[in-house]
Amino acid sequence: NISGFFSAGQANGSSGYEEAAAQGIIAGINAARKIKGLEPLVLDRSQAYIGVLIDDLITKGTNEPYRMMTSRAEYRLLLRQDNADLRLTEIGHEIGLISEERYQQLLYKKFQIKEEINRLIDTTVGASEKVQTFLKSHKSTPLQSGSTLAELLKRPELSYDLLNEIDDNRPELPRDVAEQVNIELKYEGYINRQMRQVDQFIKLETKKIPDNIDYHDVYSLRKEAEQKLSEIRPASVGQASRISGVSPADISVLLVYLEK
Repeated sequence: NISGFFSAGQANGSSGYEEAAAQGIIAGINAARKIKGLEPLVLDRSQAYIGVLIDDLITKGTNEPYRMMTSRAEYRLLLRQDNADLRLTEIGHEIGLISEERYQQLLYKKFQIKEEINRLIDTTVGASEKVQTFLKSHKSTPLQSGSTLAELLKRPELSYDLLNEIDDNRPELPRDVAEQVNIELKYEGYINRQMRQVDQFIKLETKKIPDNIDYHDVYSLRKEAEQKLSEIRPASVGQASRISGVSPADISVLLVYLEK
């Protein structure tokens, strides 16, 4: 009801600790962007725990001080602490909170990760005595034919660090780069599956709902859904689908109405 009013923390229903700080930085960013006439920064549930926190407070509400547990997020495999810089530094640079020097460091880190992953995918090792001895020493099944280093890395008992014993052309890499190479290759299948889930999520998030919509006019919408949608006024179909009391059938009805 009050344009330009930004708040954070306990007034919004969360605890007064990290949750308040998370809301505070977004409130500060968007207060500044409003003064400059810029679009607000919105982090979604697939980008950051801040996005999960704010979305939960808006769409689900809370009867007690909200704490941000990792279990509240659907995309925990992507929202890891080890890749926070990869997820958020570019956004920080775009809005003017990250220096050019730090941004360039991030781009170089991304380049190193990509190059090393490609090298491991392209590097084949044969069933030599050295390789077989290495595999046996780590209780891993010996090779019957050639294999890439990337394929060996995906074995549960092996890791990027261990493969150094049979990787003769390994470059010197920073610890955080090696860690990302290990994670991205070892959990590639799971990460790709979650990325596909995010793609579906984004499709619904980009279906915007007009600000002036009157939910009483949406034919076949259940009364509870009508009341909840009118109260919360979600910005997108994706947000509407996360409101307690709004069923998948209600979302289908809403999609048909918006299409018309």
